Amino acid sequence: MSLHPEGGPERRAALTVRIIEETGLTETVIARVVDSFYDRIRVDPVLGPIFAAHIADERWPAHLAQMRRFWSSVALMTGDYHGRPMPAHLPLPISGADFDHWLALFRDTVTAICTEAGAALLIDRAGRIAASLEMGIAVGRGQMLRRGERLSPAAAAEPVS
Repeated sequence: MSLHPEGGPERRAALTVRIIEETGLTETVIARVVDSFYDRIRVDPVLGPIFAAHIADERWPAHLAQMRRFWSSVALMTGDYHGRPMPAHLPLPISGADFDHWLALFRDTVTAICTEAGAALLIDRAGRIAASLEMGIAVGRGQMLRRGERLSPAAAAEPVS
């Protein structure tokens, strides 16, 4: 039980219920999005090889479970995810164009599966996450991106240790 009437588990649960009612997003819908999206990623000619180099076939079930928790936390505010995505993404040989491609695949997936409101929420959150990861990776590589500047492919091969 929360000691503060506006905080704690009760507030989080109420927020989750409100989001579900407003967007149609549920744990089941999020699982379908995650599974469909990563099915597409794994066969994508641009992103598939990047993922294949870092996630062995036998690790995919655990990765998908982690991504379901992540998106549940991001979309439904469940608090189920407690990982640190930045360290996992820092060593990846990716560029701003790869983030754009990832977002396009994500947008296509969620618009095919979700309600309009659910897709809008997920697309907004994905855009914010991608921008944050891109900025963090740039900093990790010793780059300071100016407004409108993107993570360069040339820097992908030269991570800062």
